[in-house]
Amino acid sequence: MSTVDDVFTSAMQLPESDRAALARQLLLSLEPEDFDADSESAWQAEIELRLAAVDSGNFEASDWREAVARIRKSLSGE
Repeated sequence: MSTVDDVFTSAMQLPESDRAALARQLLLSLEPEDFDADSESAWQAEIELRLAAVDSGNFEASDWREAVARIRKSLSGE
């Protein structure tokens, strides 16, 4: 068994929240050194804003395909 398999087997014994924290740390370890650490707090604020909009009913859901089409259109300058 490889070291990766050993680590994975050990990680699977952790509670779900610990596995999620470990996965996050591993993903962040792959980020380039010039990664903007402040972006995490900006994303957290954006997530909270969006959740508040959903909770208040001030939110209109759309199909992801439609959302991507709108984004592509806006980026193309149309």
